[in-house]
Amino acid sequence: MVYRRGTDEVRALDALDLAVPRGQFLCVMGPSGSGKSSLMHILAALQTPTSGSVRVGGREIHRMTEREATLFRRRNVGIVFQFFNLIPTLNIERNIGLALRADGIAPDLIREKLKPLAQELGIENRIDHYPSELSGGEMQRVAIARALIAEPAIVLADEPTGNLDSASGDEVLGRLRDLCDRRAATIILMTHDANAVSYADRVVRLRDGRVDRDTPGGAAGVP
Repeated sequence: MVYRRGTDEVRALDALDLAVPRGQFLCVMGPSGSGKSSLMHILAALQTPTSGSVRVGGREIHRMTEREATLFRRRNVGIVFQFFNLIPTLNIERNIGLALRADGIAPDLIREKLKPLAQELGIENRIDHYPSELSGGEMQRVAIARALIAEPAIVLADEPTGNLDSASGDEVLGRLRDLCDRRAATIILMTHDANAVSYADRVVRLRDGRVDRDTPGGAAGVP
């Protein structure tokens, strides 16, 4: 993946070859500028790589039209963005259920799915509020709830515990681990959080857009 800045080229990902089996919990780690965010955007079909290919379940997502990519994300992928990407004019309930509403799910069913998730993430008293009325940690929980409410086949998360205290971070990581185990969901975390390694099956460390190390997760992968 190459970006152009004037006459300069910035190589965010360089000949990256990575296969992630279905149902694996993968932590992608590395310093700032190592390519983590670029990788997430490509896997989510939010960006098209300048070369190479990206396949998810046999589908070549790098060849999708914008509409195809939108439907792919809505029906298969939950995304937790580092800076939340909440819609300021919608309350928290509508932010969380946005993709389900777009797929025609009834509001009553969305509320039924939302209630236990909001309680677990500690935002059950905030669902009638708007993003501007929430703290950074609360907005992070809302972004996580939005990604998880449909129990997607793939969850992509960019620093999902970055604005949370350690106890809340453990709750989020535990829920992701449970989703991976119960539904064979594929979890890919872009993170600096060394604690996330203990929840993962595998840890890939990037450096300068390439895989620097590929090791087991769990206790064996803790730095």
